[in-house]
Amino acid sequence: MGLMGFLRNKAGVILTAAMAIAILAFLLGDVVRGGAPFWARHQNRVGEVNGTEIEYPEFNQQVEQTEEMFKQQMGGAVTPQMRTYAVQQVWNQFLSREILKKEIEKIGLTVGKDELNDLVKGPNPSPQIVQAFTNPQTGQFDHGQLMTFLSQVNTAGNQAVADQWEALLEGVRDERLSSKYGELLSNSVYVTSLEANEEYQERNKLANFKYILLDYASVKDAEAKVTDADYQKYYDEHKNMFKSQEETRAIQYVIVDAKPLAKDSLQVKESIDKLKQDLIVAKDDSLFASINSDNKYPFSYVKKGQLSPSLDSVVFNVAAGTTVGPFLSNGAYEIAKVVSTVVGPDSVKASHILLDPTTEGGVDKALAKADSIKGLIQKGDNFAALAIQFSNDPGSKANGGELGTFTRGRMVPEFEKAVFEGKTGDIKVVKSQFGVHIIKIEQQIGTAKYAKVAIIDKVINSGKETLNNAHSKATAFLSTATTQNFAQEAKKLGLEAKTASRVTAMDNVLDGNEAPRDLIKWAFEAKKGDVSDKVFETETSYILASLVNIQPKGTLPLDAVKKDIEPAVKNMVKAKVLKDKFDKALAGASSIDQVAQKVGKSAIHVDNVVFANPVIPGVALENAVVGTVFGLQPNKPSKAIEGNTGVYVVQVNGFTNPSAISDINGQKKQMLTAKAQRAWGSIFRALQDKAEIIDNRVKFF
Repeated sequence: MGLMGFLRNKAGVILTAAMAIAILAFLLGDVVRGGAPFWARHQNRVGEVNGTEIEYPEFNQQVEQTEEMFKQQMGGAVTPQMRTYAVQQVWNQFLSREILKKEIEKIGLTVGKDELNDLVKGPNPSPQIVQAFTNPQTGQFDHGQLMTFLSQVNTAGNQAVADQWEALLEGVRDERLSSKYGELLSNSVYVTSLEANEEYQERNKLANFKYILLDYASVKDAEAKVTDADYQKYYDEHKNMFKSQEETRAIQYVIVDAKPLAKDSLQVKESIDKLKQDLIVAKDDSLFASINSDNKYPFSYVKKGQLSPSLDSVVFNVAAGTTVGPFLSNGAYEIAKVVSTVVGPDSVKASHILLDPTTEGGVDKALAKADSIKGLIQKGDNFAALAIQFSNDPGSKANGGELGTFTRGRMVPEFEKAVFEGKTGDIKVVKSQFGVHIIKIEQQIGTAKYAKVAIIDKVINSGKETLNNAHSKATAFLSTATTQNFAQEAKKLGLEAKTASRVTAMDNVLDGNEAPRDLIKWAFEAKKGDVSDKVFETETSYILASLVNIQPKGTLPLDAVKKDIEPAVKNMVKAKVLKDKFDKALAGASSIDQVAQKVGKSAIHVDNVVFANPVIPGVALENAVVGTVFGLQPNKPSKAIEGNTGVYVVQVNGFTNPSAISDINGQKKQMLTAKAQRAWGSIFRALQDKAEIIDNRVKFF
């Protein structure tokens, strides 16, 4: 059966003569042993986890296979964003596998042959199998596509497909081992009745209280001078917040917009109008569309809901031969010619027997044998038994020829025409590029109007003049910009310099703006203070960049986070001022209303606040404040409490205790699920923190 596409600085070294000889001997020894010298090792190393390396050829092959999968699932060509996702997915799989490997080996977990087979073809296939064989048009898992692919895995000449399949199986095994390990961890946690009752109380015990808020905005910055000691104090108290898992870099950048202008859109409109006239009279509609369309669309039957909204609203209401459009859709003008229409099933369940003309003595003999087999089936012989006996399709043969249920566009044209234009129960003989098929239509499911549509679109891109003007501005900036005057020179040209302060090696954005990978690679090769010597390009802009800072992996120094923590440090200093004000008001006061009068505020009453949802209604999330409330005795004002919005004083009026828990086992079960999930994530993070990880992806991607 037809093969369906599968997923898509320098330092001098002074050596004594003895040292030089020793090193030379070491190098020669390396060569004699056949290995590369130490200075040449790891040239292709993309990454390493706990001593296990992955080199570029292997890593890149997996990336390309993942790209192909994305291409099949999303349609169209592989975009830079899709490539970034593919690189990240392959890296995450490598990271996860190697981090867990020793743990899994110690326990002795494996995936057996029957278990793996069930994960592929069983009733509940692996999520990776589901992802790989999901129909992009319906968004549903396509079992027929899986079975058809399996039939081609062992076919001679399909080594690339076999490699893709083995890579996918490896992913399925890794995923299952990870899942088993996670299940073991989940089963190691427990919840006591005491914990369940505590959780129940936290969610159902109600607090009624009054509060006074002196917010930070009420203190002017001039009244709260921030010192270096204040920054140091805040930094020391929150050091865990500043731990970075990987090296980051701060990049100052300027974006010169090169988006299409109105005149560019008009030129594209004129072009598509001319193409429409040519499409109307074209002899080979699909070939003409394929040659002239910016995006290539499958020339196959589609039903309502599968095209862009504009086309979708008209093509099913016009006669065959009609050309419609142009319509503006997602930054492109599109036209379409309705070549033919048909009312038919949405999907078909079918079985087949495949004969290979080469082994049968030619096409004619294969067709004659197929007719004979067809005759036996029509007389009542068992199709499944005949498939096992005669079929040359190993993927479906073992299942009596079953191909499962598939939608339109999944099979080669000859096969598809037979099963979608026939009727349930028909036995058909069809010749395709793969051989001669005896097909049994088991079931036809659903019915809808379908149209075969030749679609042409023209993307609205910036014209030459628009690009030249933007590029000239970018080049003018590049010729004058230095580290010292970067922002000033940008301003002179009406541009704005921004700084992305936490850029990682595999990012493809700067503060949400698209950034080409060569810009990021430059930044991770540059020295602090460097200005790029080239203009970086995206589809809609030119970008100039300067490397402002380098923050190594680990806990970031105070200087690196000073700007980020400035607002919080200011609030910390303001909190001292407000606490002093409250302390004076609290002296001698026996109620919160007396405190309120002294500070010139009103005490606000709040009802029905629970510990598990520590929100002051209409104000903010205030964990410290609500936490204090549940530890107070009623009718006595608290001390000043530093919160997120300001400084508070609270006084409890009373608590409303809930009735006894009615279903403690249900409560424990619910808590256990959440606790198990947290345990798995926490343990993996701990293993990751402990692991020795070298990430060189930025050198290659």
